[in-house]
Amino acid sequence: TENSPAMVLVESSGLFAPVDADTLAQIPKEYQPASGKWVGIAARSTVFAYNKTKLTAEQLPKSLLELADPSWKGRWAASPSGADFQAIVSALLQLKGEAATADWLKAMKENFTAYKGNSTVMKAVNAGEVDGGVIYHYYYYGDQAKTGENSSNVGLHYFKNQDPGAFVSVSGGGVLASSKHPKEAQAFLKWVTGKGGQDVLKTGNSFEYAVGKGAQSNPALVPLADLHAPKVDATTLNSRKVTDLMTAAGLL
Repeated sequence: TENSPAMVLVESSGLFAPVDADTLAQIPKEYQPASGKWVGIAARSTVFAYNKTKLTAEQLPKSLLELADPSWKGRWAASPSGADFQAIVSALLQLKGEAATADWLKAMKENFTAYKGNSTVMKAVNAGEVDGGVIYHYYYYGDQAKTGENSSNVGLHYFKNQDPGAFVSVSGGGVLASSKHPKEAQAFLKWVTGKGGQDVLKTGNSFEYAVGKGAQSNPALVPLADLHAPKVDATTLNSRKVTDLMTAAGLL
């Protein structure tokens, strides 16, 4: 899956077989649950994509939480129905608690413009429809590596400082207990978490971060260690609570 809350949902339903120990050994403990039922494969960083013709560095929000301020009304965008944004809210919930998350979502409903998909959010930012938007980093790098037509006016702001807006999400893989091809599934997981799969992240066009031990990410990216991401246990992010809170706020 693209984000760990979905992995947690499947694991909590008892639908995964244990991942082979050799595979788990290729990935740091911080990117896998203690149960060993699934394993991290790649990572993506939350960013605030902004229109460089509309905002200066001094005008950028210092924190994701600032987007709840009335001064941002009508000026920022997100894709609330997507798993990417819901994972970001999951991190906010873990870091700040239910009351603070509910308040932020209520303010978000008042302030933001909804688009379907992160790439659509970025296009809107690029076109100047909104000043900025909350997305993952790789949409920008992917567009830049092609024509750049949907990101030519876009800059990326990394919140850093262990802010909720600096959340790094984990993409993971697991083997279903019901699989009819468990050996092949385990073999694929071992490959994708090993040198072969992690090298694809370095040289390919996904622009996600490699997370394997000793693996290197695409050199175009801001180094993972420099993101100063908050300490979030990606293996326990609560997707059910998030969708409940977002529904209550009128976002879903």
